[in-house]
Amino acid sequence: MDFPPSSARGLALVGFDADDTLWRSQDHFDAAQAEFERIIAAYVDLQDVGQRLYEYEARNIAFFGYGVKGMALSMVEAAVEITEGRISAADIHRIVAIAKALLRHPVELLPGVRAAVEAVAATHPVVLITKGDLFHQEAKVRQSGLSDLFRRIEIVSEKDEPTYARLLEEFGVPAARFLMVGNSLRSDIAPVLALGGWGVHVPYHTTWRHEAAHEVAAEHPRLRRLAALEGLPSVVATLDTLLAMDEQGVRA
Repeated sequence: MDFPPSSARGLALVGFDADDTLWRSQDHFDAAQAEFERIIAAYVDLQDVGQRLYEYEARNIAFFGYGVKGMALSMVEAAVEITEGRISAADIHRIVAIAKALLRHPVELLPGVRAAVEAVAATHPVVLITKGDLFHQEAKVRQSGLSDLFRRIEIVSEKDEPTYARLLEEFGVPAARFLMVGNSLRSDIAPVLALGGWGVHVPYHTTWRHEAAHEVAAEHPRLRRLAALEGLPSVVATLDTLLAMDEQGVRA
């Protein structure tokens, strides 16, 4: 499906990340990990349970993907191995209950999100590009009340250069006229910049260490940073003007 630009020049398409860009997510994962650590503390006296769990999660991404279910399976595996098989069936059941609670957690939009997305969608085609468990992400999108604003909703297994390149080809949009908005430099910003696109980084107060393990030069010419999404419509308007000037040959 092509996404014809809303004007002859400027940005042709704006993409949004979901978790921790549009609604709260990592806070709930952090709380789940804290509960997991309390369970494990009854069996072993370790200061690095969180690090040990992350090692299982990172290793298991290739098998289970991202999201709650991958975290749950990693917690079970980590619990058995860290406790050398001494963990009880009742505590395994508690770990499964932690995952179920995460899956049932209501969606809480971040401040100003609805207004910002509506404002951008009024002038540009917008898409949602997120990764994670398919069923869980679909449920969160439905509960968010934002689905009607997006031309397309893409739930992918990984957000990297090949994935963005494939999506942009499907959309019929050149990277130079695509803007991606998100909280993760690793998944939302760096791959798009590498393809020649634009990125707006809106950092969240807590980030899973897997997503935090990446840096982008602060002075990158196609990167903008915002403290909150309320400022996005102004950034989009500014980039439209900048790109229009480039296309007219005003700028080098």
